[in-house]
Amino acid sequence: MATIRLTMAQALVAAMAAQRTVLDGQNQPLFAGVWAIFGHGNVAGLGEALYAVRDRLPTLRAHNEQAMAHAAIAFAKASRRRRMMAVTSSIGPGATNMVTAAAVAHVNRLPVLLLPGDVFAGRRPDPVLQQIEDFGDGTVSANDCFRPVSRYFDRITRPEQIMPAFERAMQVLTDPADCGPVTLALCQDVQTEAYDYPDWFFAERIWQPRRPRPDETQLAQAVALIKAAKRPLIVAGGGVLYSEAEGDLAAFCTAHGIPVAETQAGKSALPHDHQLNLGAIGVTGTGAANDAARQADLVLAIGTRLQDFTTGSRSLFADPACRIIGLNTQTFDAGKHRAQPLVADAKVALAELSAALRGWAAPAAWTGQARTSRTTWLETAARYTVAGNETLPSDAQVIGAVQRRSRPDDVVLCAAGGLPGELHKLWQPGAPGGYHMEYGYSCMGYEIAGGLGVKLADPKREVIVMVGDGSYLMMNSEIATSVMSGAKLIIVVLDNRGFGCINRLQNATGGAPFNNLLRDTRHETLPAIDFAAHATALGAIARKVAGITELEAAFDEARRHDRTSVVVIDTDPLPSTDAGGHWWDVAVPEVSDRTEVEAARRNYVEALVRRNY
Repeated sequence: MATIRLTMAQALVAAMAAQRTVLDGQNQPLFAGVWAIFGHGNVAGLGEALYAVRDRLPTLRAHNEQAMAHAAIAFAKASRRRRMMAVTSSIGPGATNMVTAAAVAHVNRLPVLLLPGDVFAGRRPDPVLQQIEDFGDGTVSANDCFRPVSRYFDRITRPEQIMPAFERAMQVLTDPADCGPVTLALCQDVQTEAYDYPDWFFAERIWQPRRPRPDETQLAQAVALIKAAKRPLIVAGGGVLYSEAEGDLAAFCTAHGIPVAETQAGKSALPHDHQLNLGAIGVTGTGAANDAARQADLVLAIGTRLQDFTTGSRSLFADPACRIIGLNTQTFDAGKHRAQPLVADAKVALAELSAALRGWAAPAAWTGQARTSRTTWLETAARYTVAGNETLPSDAQVIGAVQRRSRPDDVVLCAAGGLPGELHKLWQPGAPGGYHMEYGYSCMGYEIAGGLGVKLADPKREVIVMVGDGSYLMMNSEIATSVMSGAKLIIVVLDNRGFGCINRLQNATGGAPFNNLLRDTRHETLPAIDFAAHATALGAIARKVAGITELEAAFDEARRHDRTSVVVIDTDPLPSTDAGGHWWDVAVPEVSDRTEVEAARRNYVEALVRRNY
């Protein structure tokens, strides 16, 4: 057996460079690159190894470890999990900065390879700089924080361990059911130790998506439930896009007359102008989708986790006889909410379901009602997005302005605050993948870094990042990275002077305005934050606008720019789109000296009885 003597770090990056995939008939690297912030624990070993393969496996530098992991995660999502990136940091704070991002990937079922440095396996210099010492367990390091937010975790304490660890990592990263973050904690002394590695470890390997077919019994049960339904509804989740099944979904709902509602991750899976697309579902849903959900006697949930925002905290599907079919690659998700599981790839299963349902369609009255509801909702939504005479525009009005100036191939991206709810209801994506929302973990700070990842995945599309002032202040450093890398973004900053979304939730639960808007915080002087000046200092082209008309003009100008551009607009923190939507279970205190809280508690108790299970 031929062998190659390499350090463990050299062997790892050589193996990564050998992993391939086929997209549009072209053989491409599976790993598009490695995001790296070098420091104590990765600069000497992994850093030197990455330098040697920089032409085959590019290394990208960022400014914050959490942000670069967000960029890698967004890249994987925009690539529909067909390509991915790795991320490496030093031990200690560099590693723990990535834990939040690992949770984002874990919740959203997205692949990212995390390569944090670790302590010395040999323990000779213990305790080393940045080492966390457990008083009762000598095997614990900071990287143990990754265990609950990793699909697979391993600590490499001998150079030969990288072979089985990497093989297991690749199986998880490319599996449609188990896909998620993998953490390989790399002990810093072991990174530099040499071993005679077999040459098969570096052989090219092509990874193609596994498309599991449905079990015959489960398929037959699902078909029987659909045929018996009088008011069926499809809930399209992110799994539709990951399976590249958007065309199959459109064909299926057209052939069988079943209306479709979309989760945050599933939005853009069906063309927004399809006559059976009822739009967003759930707490942030449209009136059309939620009315259909309340009446539905069958829900075909495709590629969705059915989290509380989708189900209205288990109160949205109001018909006591309503059944759910969980079409999902992951058994864990397929059986949620007492669903009839249909464990399969969405693309394959939709084809087999349609063949078995040939000649069957939902009652014409139900299909017609869906079309009418859709038209009514679009008319309602348009009233919120039109520009008004207000001194400060609402989020919806800003969204309307950006929508009017957008093009069909643009991608709009967001993650946290009030914007996700408004965008879910109101945005009309022009093409699959044109709506990129991180709402599984709703992580503030994902927005700008995520936009960078999407742009790297698809440089030809204009990426529009919509972000509130709160998220902008949490994480904005990757503006500089986008400028440095030539990955142009259009960033629209909506400044409502605080955390407007949570302020509204606080008020809705009876709370006094407190610690959310800047004016309601403990302060001596309110900060006069100049977001345009700040973005300019990071290398972007930036402009503050004074209303919707100026915003539209500035947006057109930003499209013509050759580098990242930031448009800032002041907005009103109070209004939101009150049409559509649904109840969400947010517990209200049983005891309070505020009458507003007591009233909110009474309403909350009354609402609890509406949960159907």
